[in-house]
Amino acid sequence: MIVAPFKTPSNGRQHVRFSVFSLARNALRGHQDWPEQWRSPEPKASYDAIIIGAGGHGLATAYYMAAEHGMTNIAVLEKGWLGGGNTGRNTTIIRSNYLWEESGKLYDHAMKLWQNLSQVLNYNVMYSARGVMMLAHNVHDIQVFKRHIHANRLAGIDNEWLTPEEAKEFCPILNISKDIRYPIMGAALQRRGGVARHDAVAWGYARAADALGVDIIQNCEVTGILRDASGAVSGVETSRGTIRTKKLGVVAAGNTSVVMDMAGVRMPLESYPLQALVSEPLKPIMPCVVMSNTVHAYMSQSDKGDLVIGAGTDQYVSYSQTGGLHIAAHTLDAICELFPVVRRTRMMRNWGGIVDVTPDRSPILSKTPVPGLFVNCGWGTGGFKATPGSGHVFAHTVATGEPHPIAAPFTLDRFRTGRLIDEAAAAAVAH
Repeated sequence: MIVAPFKTPSNGRQHVRFSVFSLARNALRGHQDWPEQWRSPEPKASYDAIIIGAGGHGLATAYYMAAEHGMTNIAVLEKGWLGGGNTGRNTTIIRSNYLWEESGKLYDHAMKLWQNLSQVLNYNVMYSARGVMMLAHNVHDIQVFKRHIHANRLAGIDNEWLTPEEAKEFCPILNISKDIRYPIMGAALQRRGGVARHDAVAWGYARAADALGVDIIQNCEVTGILRDASGAVSGVETSRGTIRTKKLGVVAAGNTSVVMDMAGVRMPLESYPLQALVSEPLKPIMPCVVMSNTVHAYMSQSDKGDLVIGAGTDQYVSYSQTGGLHIAAHTLDAICELFPVVRRTRMMRNWGGIVDVTPDRSPILSKTPVPGLFVNCGWGTGGFKATPGSGHVFAHTVATGEPHPIAAPFTLDRFRTGRLIDEAAAAAVAH
């Protein structure tokens, strides 16, 4: 699936199309002639639409609004720096093996976009379909994962069951001894799953959106949402002045509740810290992604060799990006048991992000009771994998005022009607 291929701007702005030839030309010139990949414009007085949040989802939304819906007078406002929130803080896992049909369609839509995203954006996002394996440690895990496998197959999504021996063959450093604390009794494997470079995803969407005329305005915090006499959105107050608009999309991840409160909309969200770690670089030892629900740990290896390790959410609501040390320690205990070969590996960095969690652990892609106000949030611990699909369907919702068919079940209204999409078991970490 190829959606909205990258276009070189025709308005005189300098945008190089990356290729082996442009790389060779610039190498001969000492790499001195590469232009900036996106502009740093001053905000205009008004825009046709504004997106709050310059993470992967927000930038993807702006790109698809410009590329597919012809809306080029768009601003993306970011209170910090581009990709500095959860997009730059996650563990980059991509998969679509969710339980319910609604979720499967959404995440598999994203999976299909991932496959050609580098070509579409003319930017190497380093997508690697190396496989995602989810470990079963008890009878309950086995039953849950097999249910997921059958549901996925009925929906046309790849997923398969592995015995402990097959799991070790797929990931040789895995410990399948029967005398460990949580012995491995099998695993569910999605071979199309994998990883991508999170920074490159944000940069690729930013560059492609900028080429279509989208203004990306960093260090521009939204401090208020303006409404006209009818109650509809009329603009935003920011740290860089008032900006007018009639369409406002909020894509602010863990800070969504704070932003939406500016418009008087209460969100069914709780925000938690979520931690991750990376090790010193090692030679290749980890050929896939391995996840464990029961011990709340997951691990892959980046292209530069460091082990990327993720934990479960902290057990308290907070807007802190620090997280509790005991959570990271618990995760490393589990990693050392599952992968004894890494026990003497040094950890280089530990960090956290703020994840926004809904009661049913599924996202919200929706219009709101405020005319002109739209929201994309509630991705919990699984937002990165959905980036292209989320941006694509939310762009349709904001541009047309009506939900994309794939996004239609993920309305804010479902928490009133009770038509929930319970994906707690598919989230793969504690909530």
